[in-house]
Amino acid sequence: MNTRNFNRAARLPVGRCDGLTLIEVMIALIVLSIGILGLATLQTASLNFNNGASQRTQATVLAYDMADKMRANRPAAQAGAYDIAFEDPAPACAAPSTAGTVAEQDISAWRMALACRLPQATGSIARAGTQVTLTVQWDDSHGQEAPLQFQFTTAL
Repeated sequence: MNTRNFNRAARLPVGRCDGLTLIEVMIALIVLSIGILGLATLQTASLNFNNGASQRTQATVLAYDMADKMRANRPAAQAGAYDIAFEDPAPACAAPSTAGTVAEQDISAWRMALACRLPQATGSIARAGTQVTLTVQWDDSHGQEAPLQFQFTTAL
């Protein structure tokens, strides 16, 4: 094999390579930018899903807490002292009322906990015999979608 011919074939004229590297770099930057935008979108979706999971967890904890309060005051709960409907509009976050019966204080504290921990939240309690259904409703879409609900049924 003649090395002299091989070396000549491997060399490219300088004028034919001008700008080729710049185009490659620009294409690489465009691909990298699209990838970074995809990662940012994925991170945003992840944050939204985590926020929704946190809100569902808060709704669950608050419903279970109210059920425990009702079990602690079983005679009043069986008499219907805890039966309430949704408030419209949802109450604003404030200090709970300390006046009234134990059931009224429990309801006030529960409604304020809902209002302070969940966006535009309210709750209802319905009793059927010894079965009690607690429903927590909140709206994290700022009125764009139907409110979310968590419903919990238990025995007293």
